[in-house]
Amino acid sequence: MFCEKAIELIRELHRMSDGQLPAFNEDVFRQVLQEMEALYEQNQTDVNEAKAGRAELIPSIKLRHCCLLRNQRCLTAYLYDRLLRIRALRWEYGSVLPANVRFHMCAEEVQWFSQYKKSLASFMRSLGGGEGLDITQDMKPPKSLYIEHFLPRWKCEQLIRQGVLEHVVS
Repeated sequence: MFCEKAIELIRELHRMSDGQLPAFNEDVFRQVLQEMEALYEQNQTDVNEAKAGRAELIPSIKLRHCCLLRNQRCLTAYLYDRLLRIRALRWEYGSVLPANVRFHMCAEEVQWFSQYKKSLASFMRSLGGGEGLDITQDMKPPKSLYIEHFLPRWKCEQLIRQGVLEHVVS
């Protein structure tokens, strides 16, 4: 049946939760590409025959063309979803991914991750008036603008006198 392998790739991603990255299924991916190549070659042959007067081939040409487009959309969706997951992992884990996550990535995805990491680092260095700003920190907004630290007074007495800290009595 046409497009079964492509749908299998999409279902594989759908079964995984958002924070997980399944292993890149290169075998099924290549099978879909081979199916697309075979469909294209069959269409080329039938189109040439249809031009010669065999109009009864047009419905099968259209069916194979629709299957080609569907396979193309499925492969594009598979790759795009994986890139979105890899991008989210960069924000979650930082610039170094755990080995088990890297193991599930293909070489092109590792290269894309490296380029994304460099682009993000370059952007963060350009922020904050030339000093840089790490926008990957504090992803959730704080509940309060103030931080309470309970320290012995002798440890922070100097900072209180300098006005850096304030002694708050509640």
